[in-house]
Amino acid sequence: MAVYKLKTPISEDEIRKLRVNDVIYISGTIVTARDQAHRRALEFFNQGKTLPINLEGLAVFHCGPLVRKEGDKWIIISAGPTTSTRMEVFEDEFIEKFKVRVIIGKGGMGARTTEAMRKYGAVYGAFTGGAGVLAAQAIKNVQSVEWFDLGMPEALWILEVEDFGPLTVAIDSHGNNLFTEVSKRVETSRQSIYQTLNI
Repeated sequence: MAVYKLKTPISEDEIRKLRVNDVIYISGTIVTARDQAHRRALEFFNQGKTLPINLEGLAVFHCGPLVRKEGDKWIIISAGPTTSTRMEVFEDEFIEKFKVRVIIGKGGMGARTTEAMRKYGAVYGAFTGGAGVLAAQAIKNVQSVEWFDLGMPEALWILEVEDFGPLTVAIDSHGNNLFTEVSKRVETSRQSIYQTLNI
């Protein structure tokens, strides 16, 4: 296991160095995006429309933050990760089209996303569920909010962060998926236990 501190925009070469179980911290710009933002971004791309921000080299955080406004400034109160499997239907195309380098969330992602990460050079950084206040502490500024018509949790929150993490590389750009590997080990152990118990 190695620890890396990355600054956006992150290059594909930097991503290719990472392996499952490495720990990363990100500084620079990250963007929150859940189901509706993924859908709209891909619709924009297919219609030839420009997104509010160039996502190439950035980290996309599966998160619906809790935010309050103080004067003309937005303050992130909590920014816990959303379950990433909700975005599985979009993520492979999202990675291909926008060249994002890090997807942040909880719970892992499936085969389609794993293959897109291998092909285009991206990783999945797992963030601890329930640690939304910890995440908020690494957010230094809300640069802007886009697509607020989707609602606070679904909008694109463009955030300036410093040492955002720790994030465990759970899917790397070499086809390794920690969640899949653990599931296989669990299934093998389960079968062995059943045989031992004559079930």
